[in-house]
Formats: sequence, C-alpha cells, structure tokens
Amino acid sequence: MTMLASVRRSERRDHGSLYVQGLLLDGERKSIEPLAGRVPGGNVQALQQFVGQSPWAWEPVRRLLAQHLEEALVPAAGWIIDDTGFPKQGKESVGVARQYSGTLGKVGNCQVAVGVHLTTEAESMPLDWALYLPQSWTEDAERCRKAGIPGPPPFRTKSELALELIDRLLAWGLSRQPVLADAGYGNSADFRQGLADRRLHYVVGVESSTAVWEKPTQRVQPRRRVGRGRPRRPYYRGQPTALRELASTLSPEAWRQVTWRQGTPGPQRSRFAACRVQPAHGHVRDEPELEPVWLLIEWPLEAEAPSKYWFSNLPQGVSLRRLVRLAKLHWRVEQNYQQLKEELGLDHYEGRGWQGWHHHVTLVGLAYAFLLLERQRLKKNSSSDAA
Repeated sequence: MTMLASVRRSERRDHGSLYVQGLLLDGERKSIEPLAGRVPGGNVQALQQFVGQSPWAWEPVRRLLAQHLEEALVPAAGWIIDDTGFPKQGKESVGVARQYSGTLGKVGNCQVAVGVHLTTEAESMPLDWALYLPQSWTEDAERCRKAGIPGPPPFRTKSELALELIDRLLAWGLSRQPVLADAGYGNSADFRQGLADRRLHYVVGVESSTAVWEKPTQRVQPRRRVGRGRPRRPYYRGQPTALRELASTLSPEAWRQVTWRQGTPGPQRSRFAACRVQPAHGHVRDEPELEPVWLLIEWPLEAEAPSKYWFSNLPQGVSLRRLVRLAKLHWRVEQNYQQLKEELGLDHYEGRGWQGWHHHVTLVGLAYAFLLLERQRLKKNSSSDAA
C-alpha cells in the first residue's frame, strides 16, 4: 500500500494493509479482535501491537494521503472544520471526560476529536485529526504519562487545535481553501482572526446574539479633563445590534431565494440576505476594532424567525449564491462522520493510549479514502460506458 510507504518495516506495512482490509470488510464491530477474525492471516496480538505500541509515525502517512487527495478531489471547494465524539466507558481512555458531544447531543463520557476535511461540491474527506484534551487531563501530568501523551501538553481549545491543523496542512504544501465551520468555531473572534492572519477566507456560523455595528465604527477619544481625576476612556457613539434584531430590520427587497444543490428530495433552496457589518467583539473587549465582514442570514419563508447566521471575509464582490453554497457545504461533514463510524468503525477502537488512538484514526482515513476514490473511479467508468 503506497500510502504506508513511510512506515519503514515491511511487516508493519503488511499489518497496516491487513488492518485497512479488516475495516473495509462487513461486520458490526471494527475493533481489533473481530477485525482480525475476518481478515485472512489476521493475528489479534500482532495487530494490537501494530496499532497500540508500534512506534510508526502517523503524520507522514496523513501528509501523503492529504497530498494525494488534493490531486484527486477537484475542484476543491473548502476545508471544513468540525469535531466529533467517541462515547467511552470508564476513565482510562486518552482524553476521555464528561463533556459535551454533538454526536451524543448532550454531555456524556466521551473523547472529542477535531478534524479538518477537504470538500468539493460532491465529496468530502477527512485529512487530519487532533484529539482534544480537557484541562482535567492537561493539569494531571501522571495521567498524561500513563496514556503516552507527549508532554506535558498545554491546554488548547478546540479552536486552537483547528488552527494548528490548518497550519499543518499549509506546511504540507496544500493549496489554501476557504474554511467552513459552524458556530462552535465561528463564535470565536480569535479563531476568525487566526484564519485572516493566515490569509484564508472563511464562511463560519455565528449565534443570533452576536453583536455588530451596521456601519464601521471607531472609538471616540474623549476630551481631556482639566485638573485632577481619572482620565476618561475612549467610547463609542450608539450601541451595537444583535444579529437577530438586524435581520428583522432588513427590507423585503434584501431577501432572495437561492438554490444551493440538488438533493434526493429535490432542489435544496431557502431565502437568504447578505450585508456588510462590523463585528463588535473588539469594541466590547477594548481591543482593536475588527474588519467589516459579510453577514449571511437564512430565513425560510415558512419560519417565524431567521434560522442561521454566518460571517465571511470573502471579497466584497462575492455573489450571494457563492456565499450560500459555501455555507451549506458544511453539512457534508455529517455524512463523513456517519460513514466513518457506521461503516469503518472510527469510534470502535478499544485501546486507551495516545499512540493507538492516532494510529487507528489514520488507518480509518486510509480506508475511507479507498472507498471514496473507488466510488469516483466507478462513476467515471460508467460515464465512459454511457458515452
């Protein structure tokens, strides 16, 4: 398997190929013992050692796969940032804690991983992963040592992990893509600024309570006091507006119906409006004013209130249709996670260590890439036959 070329020893490459084959075969559980039983020549102990203890580096494998997929999945439309939960029993699995998981839809005992996915209009594929470590882990050096975590690791938020993943893609030489994310990331002004600092465009969700200025606003310097007394602080004239309030003031002419894709039930369409605003985060925190951005709002005709909001730093001349299509591409990550878990056992790994977790998700990525590229090949062949 060429994607495992960086794994130096041939027997390790063989174990890697067997593991990927086992992930691809039918079977409800994709943990090592049942997986080994389905693969000709599978050995439970050898596969456990290969995934859990063998010191092969996963980053070169992910790099080679990401570079290959960038060539195969064209034209690229964006990088999707999202996280997913791995439900667990007990307290020993690396990174496990009682924490919120979108997979569970509630707080539960689980691991959480941040992923970056390459997407086109038709397909998407995870490129890299970062395991989120809650402070209950990063503040416990002995617990980290037992799990094999290099360290001691500093605490990083999910948004910080996402930026580190993006830095790695750029270091691997991948072409810059618009970054797409939900409000869990888009609400962070630091995350959005981090993307802008990296010269990346973004379309990210934000909450309806987010405050903005409808026109660019700067601090007013107060007149100096004569005599003693505390100096006056700079201030703003007026008050920022919450997005939900701004949406209600837009004229009927501001709203347009946009179709963003053809789905199984038919055309996917809704009503949208876009306008330029200045986020008020910096104003509130006495930090530098933020640059104006696009505000995209979805308000379905049958709904009593807008359903979603996004910020984007795409150029001022961008079309409403492009903003909508990029915003709506985020749904593909849900399809990714469903297939990765239900078909390939992304969350079936039963080992507890840092190294084993990273090896497993890397090999699942190879299996998913095989399925995706094979599906593409069959489509091309069927198109050629029809011609």
